[in-house]
Formats: sequence, C-alpha cells, structure tokens
Amino acid sequence: MRALVSARLGTDFIRLWTASAVSNIGDGVTMAAGPLLVASVSNSPGLVAGAAFAQQLPWLLFALVSGAYVDRFDRRLLIVAVDVARGVALATLATTVATHTATVPIIYTVVFLLGTGETLADTAMGALLPAVVVPGKLPSANARLAATFTIGQQFIAKPLGAWLFVVAAAAPFGFDALTFAMAAVLIAGIRPVPPAPRPGPRNTLRGEIAEGVRWLWRHRLLRTMAVSMGIGNIAFCAAFAVFVIYCRQRLGLSDVGYGFLLTAFAVGGLFGATIAARLARAFGSTTVLRAGLVIEVVTHVTLAVTTTPWVAAAILVVFSIHTMVWGVIVASIRQRVVPPGLRGRVGSVYSLLDLGGAALGSLLGGLLASAWGITTPFWIAAAAMTAIASGAWRPLREATA
Repeated sequence: MRALVSARLGTDFIRLWTASAVSNIGDGVTMAAGPLLVASVSNSPGLVAGAAFAQQLPWLLFALVSGAYVDRFDRRLLIVAVDVARGVALATLATTVATHTATVPIIYTVVFLLGTGETLADTAMGALLPAVVVPGKLPSANARLAATFTIGQQFIAKPLGAWLFVVAAAAPFGFDALTFAMAAVLIAGIRPVPPAPRPGPRNTLRGEIAEGVRWLWRHRLLRTMAVSMGIGNIAFCAAFAVFVIYCRQRLGLSDVGYGFLLTAFAVGGLFGATIAARLARAFGSTTVLRAGLVIEVVTHVTLAVTTTPWVAAAILVVFSIHTMVWGVIVASIRQRVVPPGLRGRVGSVYSLLDLGGAALGSLLGGLLASAWGITTPFWIAAAAMTAIASGAWRPLREATA
C-alpha cells in the first residue's frame, strides 16, 4: 500500500504525510492531557477553559502575519524550525510537570507558543504541498492528510493522551515533544523546493499582507468560498456551542450518548475524506460544493425540529461527510489557482476567517440559546446558510472549471 501511494504521489509526499500523521497524534495527545493538567493545578473552570483559548488566540493575532512570513522564507525549513521549537517548548513543560513546578502561567505560555507555531507550520504545510504533489493529485493528497488528521486526533490520540496522563502526568507532553522531533526529521528529508516566485518586489510586512488580502478578494470563486466558510463557521459554531446542553435537554441523552454523537461525527469525517476526490471526479466540484451548502441547511433544520437521537446521529454523519469533502475540494482549488508566492498569505486569510468565525459563533451561540431557547441557534444557522447558498450558487459554477 505504501509503495502504491508512493508511486502515485511521490516519496516526498510520503514524508510529508507521515510527518503530518505523527504530529497530529502528538497534538491530539496534548489536547487530551492539557485540560487534565490544568485541572490538576487549579480547580477553576475558567482557568481550564482559558488554556484552550490561549492556544487559539495566536490564530486571531498572528494568522495574517504568519502567512506573510510563510511567503518570505523557505517553507520546508520553516516547518522544521517551528517543529523543533515546539518540541523544545513541550519538553520544557514535561520537565516542569515531572518536577512538580508546573503552574498555570507556565502552561498558558507553552500552549500560546504552540498555537503561535501552529499558525506558521500549518500555513506553510498547506503552501508546501503543491510543490510536492502534481496539481492533478492534490485532491487525493489533501484527502489523505484529512483522513490522517481524523484518525490521529479523534480515534487514537485522545484516549492515548488521557491514558498517558494517568500513567505519568509528564508523559503525554514528553511524547508530543518526540513527535515534533520526528516530524522535523521527516520534513527535513524532503527535497529542497525552489523559492516561490514573488508577484512583485518585496514590500513592507503590512503591504505584503494587504497584497494577499486583495488578491483573494479580487478572485470571485475564492472570495465566494472564503466568505461562505467564514459565515458558515459562525452559523455552525453558534449552533454547536451549546451542543452538549442540546443533547441533554432536547434529545434526552446521557454523557455517554453525547460521546456517541461526537464519535458518529468523527466517523462521518473519516468516510468523507476517503470519498472526497472520487466525488469531485464523478460529479464535478461545482455540484459537490452546492450540494454541501444544501446539506448545511438541512442539517440545522433537522436538529432544530428533531427530538430523536438516531435522527440527529444520522444527519450529523451526513454533515461531517460534507464538511470533510468541502474542505478537501476547497483546499485543492486554492492550491491550484493561487500563485506560489502568495499561497501563504491567501491561506492565512482562510485560516483567519475559519477560526475567527468559529470564535464569534461560539460566543453568539451561548447568548442566543440563553435568551431564546436551545434550538434558536439552529434556526438562525439554517437561515444564514440559506442566504449563503443563494449568494454562492452562481459563483460556484467556476469551481469545476
């Protein structure tokens, strides 16, 4: 199987794919063990939640800046340097945990540094992929990376992280440090990639960021997909910010039932990753992307009206298939059409819209549910996605071309 993938996508992709798999498992282990570590140091729910916010904050602060630096430097070496730095940060955290000197400020500092590194490494990885894989194989490559992410973080890493923390509190963070070291070695083994040609002379950092934003905004298809993604994430996260309460009050589920629905979501995402490239080839990207917008609307309406757990589970599987397929197709289109010298900056705009929309939606969801009831965010999300589908329908016809 490895030989078959290598023949189709190349040895360099195998190294990149393996590095992604290893680091995703490490990230998932830290995601599972991190809240347990904070809870062992402090009983404050606010401080536990704050650790997750500290890791996401760099995306809001540095996404656009990181995109500009990704376009300035050798992307392969940038990923190696960032992975080494993240490994050192985690090794430091593991040492403080092992010596019982870990404090909330130390934990927050490390997770903030990890999040900052993520803005650089993830953006660089997306920009590096088109230089490693021929354009026609990008959907298959993105699908494999997405499937690896789902398997690594959702099915393997989280139970592993919790188990390692029970065995030894420092173990999961030391394990993650090792995965970053392994990923750095693998990425360093990729053949050097010629510097991406720049569309013009180097400008100031602010000017380069503005150049990337302008390029995206002037491209109708990419602008449509970016805005759809941003507003879609506001709608999705507004609805799902209160999902655990929705499961208890609306569906009558226990915590085990809630966990089952999350697992169903992960299963759908994994299946979506395996069929994304084939769907695009069989029906064309335009049809698949349009169908995805319809699925978004149907999902929110179904969750707003149903009180039956198996109906909710079924629609969540369909929805998660769609989100994975949509992500693979959009990433592949963006990697093909954006000039190499702008891939970092354009990709960072997508990341900013993605995570900025998620953060705003999470805030709105709690407020809406508290004021008007637990299903209100789903109805508002359905209305928002109906408007997005209407506006994006015609521009998406360019996706297949």
